[in-house]
Formats: sequence, structure tokens, C-alpha cells
Amino acid sequence: MGVGNLHGGRLQNRLSLKSGFSMWFCIWQKELGAMLWRRDNCLMGQMGRQRIYLLGRLRKAVKWATLFAQLCAVRGDSRTSLEAEAYASYMKGTLLFEQDKNWETALVNFKNARAVYEELGKYGSIENQILCRERVEELEPSIRYCLHKVGKSSIQTSEFLGIGEMDGPALDLFRAKLETVMAEERSQQAASMTEFCWHGFRFPISNSKTRVFILKAQELEKDLNGPLVGSLSAEKRLGIFDKIFSAYHDARSCIRNDLTAAGNAENVKDDLNGLDKAVSAVLGQRTIERNQLLVSIAKSKFTKNRDDKGEKITKPEELVRLYDLLIQNATDLSDLVSSGRDRKPEEVAFVEELSLKILVFRAERCFYLAKSYSSAGKRTEAYVLFCHARSLADTAMQKLQLTNNADEALVKDLKALSYNCRSNSCIEHATGIMEEEKIPERLSKGVSTISLTGQQKKEEKFLVDLLDVYESAIGEANSKAPPRIERFPPPFQSVPCNPIILDNVFSSIEFPSLENRMKKDKKGLFGRLWR
Repeated sequence: MGVGNLHGGRLQNRLSLKSGFSMWFCIWQKELGAMLWRRDNCLMGQMGRQRIYLLGRLRKAVKWATLFAQLCAVRGDSRTSLEAEAYASYMKGTLLFEQDKNWETALVNFKNARAVYEELGKYGSIENQILCRERVEELEPSIRYCLHKVGKSSIQTSEFLGIGEMDGPALDLFRAKLETVMAEERSQQAASMTEFCWHGFRFPISNSKTRVFILKAQELEKDLNGPLVGSLSAEKRLGIFDKIFSAYHDARSCIRNDLTAAGNAENVKDDLNGLDKAVSAVLGQRTIERNQLLVSIAKSKFTKNRDDKGEKITKPEELVRLYDLLIQNATDLSDLVSSGRDRKPEEVAFVEELSLKILVFRAERCFYLAKSYSSAGKRTEAYVLFCHARSLADTAMQKLQLTNNADEALVKDLKALSYNCRSNSCIEHATGIMEEEKIPERLSKGVSTISLTGQQKKEEKFLVDLLDVYESAIGEANSKAPPRIERFPPPFQSVPCNPIILDNVFSSIEFPSLENRMKKDKKGLFGRLWR
């Protein structure tokens, strides 16, 4: 009984301690939640105060702009009155734009301001016309956005991304509004997005942040593949590629965090690994497309002259480096896609397409490497590389024509590359023969110009050699030549050497005999008998 009571008491104490700890933990959790709620409310309150302050300033600006327009209508001339009226209409439209209401009224005000600035841009000085045109261009995105909100325009919200990249002080509110709307639209689309499809595979997406990032990247990809891509400059397209890379990298970081939190759930980890592989493969494809865009930009500058708008021409070594990057990107992507065990026909076809691209990149790289050797005057190496590039291009063209959906543009480019390789190899062959024929002529010309007197070269004078002559060897006062005081290193001087002695008497000397001075050997009885 004593032992039972003792154990019972210990168990009761442990339960009381555990219940006390859980009670304090619940209290701490509630306090933490209250602290976070107060922090969020403070942040929301701070943002609300900033918005109220902004709206107050805009109301004051509208009030003073209206009074200024009335004053100019009474006291100013017609042009000043129109400018003041356009400014007042612009401020009224901006206030309604920020308040998210009365879109029809905001649209009317923006259109009135645009009409006035268009008329004012036709007259006056050149600077005034430029300012009016800039204001018309800044008002255009706001008018299009108001038409979209009213419902009188078929433009999609994703198509406003290009407008948001424009510069101008009048577009600050529009850009902020656009970011808010795009974030809301992505969140709504992310709620309906449940999986990511890639080459016959479907990977579920459970994290809302991953969905938002993937949707953002897909919207940017639509801009690159849309009908208006031809009107975008190369710099803007490179900027869109950078945003796509950022979005996919953010999605991959979310996937990696989910993998860390998955623990031992094998099914969840398999889905997340497959999703990570698919996103990485799409990222590799976009990297290849971006590097191909860089190659097209470099090729456009490769054929230009240096005088065209002061642009620097592209050297063949730069194109060789870009094609090295493309070969490495395509090889990495092929290894990534081939790493899985269960490969579908779509993946096999994709790997074959990548191998064909690698062959095309190798042919292009070999061609520009030959161009580099040709510019360095190495005719033999250039000729061999041009021939090898032509062989690679013909092989790639044959493989491409055997496929079902052959890219006609790529076939045309390969034909042009093969023709260029053939023509350049013929040029290198002919140039090499001509240079070889001129070698004896250059050699004879060089031998004929050799001089033993050295009078063709101007003799330099040094101060040490002219100590007894009143002539300066330092140079003129305005001359940039260094002073000539002494030769360094000093020239070689002839010095006498020791005489050479040949000893020819040694063979003619007759030395006396030394037999009588030598010790004689003693012989015994047998020696005498033998003798």
C-alpha cells in the first residue's frame, strides 16, 4: 500500500505539472496570437493612415486645380485656360482612380485632358509640343484601364504588364494599382490551379505560394509567345526573361521548403520531387531561349560595320562563348530529363529534340571558331574547321528532315550555314594558296633590303659620347622622347684573349736509357737450368 500510494502520488504530481505546463503554454500561445494580431492591426492602421493622408492631399490638389482653372478662365488667355482646364480634369480623374469608384467619371476626365493635350501639342514651340505628347502617352494607360473596369474594352488584365513598364510621373498610381490588381487576380487563379502539367505528367500543387509564382511565370511567358512579341525590343524581352527566372526560382524555393517539411511521407515527397524536376526543366528551357536571343542579338551586330550608330561589332569569340553556354544548357537539361526511371514517350521525344539542338549548336560554334582562326590568319586551321562545321550542319539537316514535324525555319538556317561553310572553306583554301605563292617574293624582298653598313637606321646620339662636343643629347624642350644619356645595357666590347700554345716538341725528344738504374731480379737453380 505504501509503495502504491508513493507511485500514485508521483503520477499525480507529474499530471499536475503536465497540466500546469500545458495551461501556461496555452496562455503563452494566446498572448503570442494577440501580439501578432496587434502588430498586423498596427501595420494595417499605418497603411490606412497613409492612404487617408494621400486621399486628403489629392482632394486639396483637385480643389486648388479647379480654382486655378476658374481664375485662368477669367484672367488668362485661351491657351493658359485650356492648360489649366486639362490639369484640373487630370487631377479629378486621378482622385477617382485612387478611390476605386466612379470609373465612368474618371474616364470622362481623362479623355477630356487627353483631348486638350492633343490639341495643344499641335501648336506652340517644339518643347511645348514634346511635353504635351508625353502627357498624352502617360494618360493612355489610365484611359485603357478605366475602359477595362467599365467593361468597354476586351483587353485582359495580364496585357497591362507592358504598360506598367513605362516611365513617367503620371504612371506611379497606375503602377501601384496594377500590382494590386495582378496580385488579386493571381490569388484567384491560384485557388483553382491544382496541378502542373509537363510532358504527360501531372504534379499536384498544394502550396498556394508555389501556385502564385508559377502563375506569374506563365503570364510572363504568354507575353513572350503572344502576337505582340515582334514589337518588343530585345532589352524588354531580356527583362521579361529575368522576371520569369525570378518567379520560377521562388517557386523552387517553396517546393524545397515543402520537401523539408514533408518528413517521411514518401508519396508527398515523390510528388514534390517530380514537381521540382518539372519546374527545373521549364527553367532550363527558358534559359536556352534567353541565350538564343543573346545569340541573335550578337549575330545582328556581327555583320554590321563599326560605323553603324557607333556600335561595337561582335567578335567571333563572343559567339563561340555563347554557343558553349547553349551546349552546356542543353546537355544539363537532357541529363535532368533522362534521370527518371519511368520515361514516357513525350520525354523520349524531348531528349531526342535536345540532342538535335546540341548538334546544331556544335555546328554553329565550329563555324564561328573557324571565323576566329581566319581573322588570326591561320588558314589551315580555319579551312579544317569550316569543313567540319559543314559536315555537322549536313548531319543535323538530315536528322531534322527525318522527323515528323520538321521546323522549316531551322532547316533553312542549316542550309544557309552549310552554304556559308562551303564558301568560306573555298575562300580560305584560295587565300592560303595565294599567301604560299607570295612567300618567295617576300623572302627575296626582305633579303634585298638587308644592309651591312647600318646607315638606314638613324644613329642615336648619347650624352656620354658627346662630352667634348657642344651638342645636346637630352633632346628638345618640347620633345616627349626620353633623354639619351648612356646605352643600357652597354654594348659588347672586344678584349684580348690568352695565346694558344701547341706542344709539338714532345714527340721529337729522345730520352736516355734507364736500364742500368733498374733493379735486377735474382734467379734460382731451376731458372738457370731452364735458361
